[in-house]
Amino acid sequence: MEFQINLNKFWHDPYPCLEKIQALAPVVFVPQLDAALITRRIDVFTQEKRIDLLSSRQPLGLMTRLMGENMMRKDGAAHTLERQQIFPSLSPRTVVNVWQSEFETITDKIINKLRKYKSFDLVKDFALPVSGAALSAMTGLRQMAASEMDQVSQAMIDGCANYKGDPSVEAACNSATKVIERHIDLMIPEVKKNPDNSVLSVLIQAGQPTYNIKANVKLVISGGQNEPRDAIAGTAAALLMHPLAFSHILKTKEWNQAFMEYLRWMSPIGMSPRQMTRDCSILGYNFKKNDRVFLMYGAANRDPSVFDDPGIYNVHRKTGLAIPFGAGPHFCAGAAASKALIAGVALPKLFTAFPAMKLTVPVEWGGWAFRGPLAVNVMSGL
Repeated sequence: MEFQINLNKFWHDPYPCLEKIQALAPVVFVPQLDAALITRRIDVFTQEKRIDLLSSRQPLGLMTRLMGENMMRKDGAAHTLERQQIFPSLSPRTVVNVWQSEFETITDKIINKLRKYKSFDLVKDFALPVSGAALSAMTGLRQMAASEMDQVSQAMIDGCANYKGDPSVEAACNSATKVIERHIDLMIPEVKKNPDNSVLSVLIQAGQPTYNIKANVKLVISGGQNEPRDAIAGTAAALLMHPLAFSHILKTKEWNQAFMEYLRWMSPIGMSPRQMTRDCSILGYNFKKNDRVFLMYGAANRDPSVFDDPGIYNVHRKTGLAIPFGAGPHFCAGAAASKALIAGVALPKLFTAFPAMKLTVPVEWGGWAFRGPLAVNVMSGL
């Protein structure tokens, strides 16, 4: 089964096409992506765990080629070992005991700056510096400014989603990875001398070789900046777009519910690529070895067989069956940090400071592999 898409329209809003693909068959080939898409929630949830068939190892894939072979591009024992080695930095306990207070300090500082302005962009002026500064601390690259962190992260994300093969996008990604490597080289002597809870430090303490450390720090940056940035601004935008939901959350303080429903509704991580290890038939589709497969989280989180009115942002919805962080062995290692930063700190502090905040223009979203608001322009209400 095959389905044609317009890549530009798909980037601006993938959901109409994903809805049609989902209704068409369990697996549908999209020539413009050169990939077979798995879109139904039960199939994504089930097939993601079949690492013997749908492998994360992609030696010639964009992420491996541009960033190095990090733990996201490994399976089995190799993946498990590196996940265990990074865990001390990202564990729920470390998040509570170490990073939570840093998140609060960072957010308070940025909100105090925003109090001077009657209008601002929640993406550029709030979410970007909050997530960037938090990530600089967590990675151990504390000398990297939030704006630079955002630039290199976005360049890598664009590179990993560069399925059109745009050479300028690839060049920008290569430049970004070199910048990160220079920052890592600069900080290695410091964290060796003064070990801490940062990703860089715990990977050094675990004995990972330098090339591997660099690949995994790049991985953390690629996923640890744009998704929190987009989820902070996106959840805020969703609440401002839905006054009844906004009023309910202000009253109940159920920030995690608002956040989790946003992740279901707009899926900052829209897909995860896999590569077939051998010829086989899955879900009625005949795969060949090395075929590219996309597990479409964005589609799965709007599966109408699981969620009523899936295209509607509903803060009263039960989101337990959504899979915004993945479902298998590659479940997002930074999920606890993400929830703490966004639902525990950024959103409640933002709306406590600006409870009368209003949108000034409609919000537009972009992306399908990684998706978020392009801008969220607001009046502070102060």
